[in-house]
Amino acid sequence: MSTTTGQVIRCKAAVAWEAGKPLVIEEVEVAPPQKMEVRIKILFTSLCHTDVYFWEAKLIFQGQNPVFPRILGHEAGGVVDSVGEGVTDLEPGDQVLPVFTGECKECAHCKSEESNMCDLLRINTDRGVMIHDQKSRFSINRKPIFHFVGTSTFSEYTVVHVGCLAKINPLDKVCVLSCGISTGSSVAVFGLGAVGLAAAEGARIVGASRIIGAKKFGITEFVNPKDYKKPVQKVIAEMTNGGVDRSVECTGHIDSMISAFECVHDGWGVAVLVGVPHKDACS
Repeated sequence: MSTTTGQVIRCKAAVAWEAGKPLVIEEVEVAPPQKMEVRIKILFTSLCHTDVYFWEAKLIFQGQNPVFPRILGHEAGGVVDSVGEGVTDLEPGDQVLPVFTGECKECAHCKSEESNMCDLLRINTDRGVMIHDQKSRFSINRKPIFHFVGTSTFSEYTVVHVGCLAKINPLDKVCVLSCGISTGSSVAVFGLGAVGLAAAEGARIVGASRIIGAKKFGITEFVNPKDYKKPVQKVIAEMTNGGVDRSVECTGHIDSMISAFECVHDGWGVAVLVGVPHKDACS
């Protein structure tokens, strides 16, 4: 059993106090994990554009309030410090990756082979507290500091639902796997960030004949929508004799999703949406 089990840990964390303002290194208190929770010591973490996006909080939909102060971060690797009630498949010392789209293993989505959008643990950028008791595990002088997508890895210690952790080894080379690379025939990839490049690499590995994206990263053909006066989906359909067999949308932008749907071949084409749009952006 960890010597810190049941105790509050004081550690350093990068706190975002306000939207767009520099993060401040603060001493925070990290409470012990509660039911189905795990406290982990973060050893490696990296910066994703999603962290920047929600730190800036420039796109706020009607009725929303940006969640601050909060601890951002979701690409990381760490070691289990202690576990809460009901956690049986992890123990102190285990090496883990926090994952912002977790799996409760009990809902219809988790039991289906067609989906991993867990009813309980799917990504929720508005929730700044833990599911068990709707409270934060972070505080400064008893003032709660909110969580981010259930991970908050810009802290030396964090508390995560057990369903949002993956046991893994070795740890020092894989922290970006918790986000950027968590994902044959002709394929079009929309959004060539870390997720899109991972999708393109997956397509290459399984032997896709044509991968439309950026040649520098092993993709066979590059299409820049700005180079054409017609919609990019029409360009792709024309260059592939009716459309690609598969398209992968990795941005979460509604217009990009429409293009991904419309560029696949009728009859057998499949569009896969990896990007997650904000629910209010669809209204």
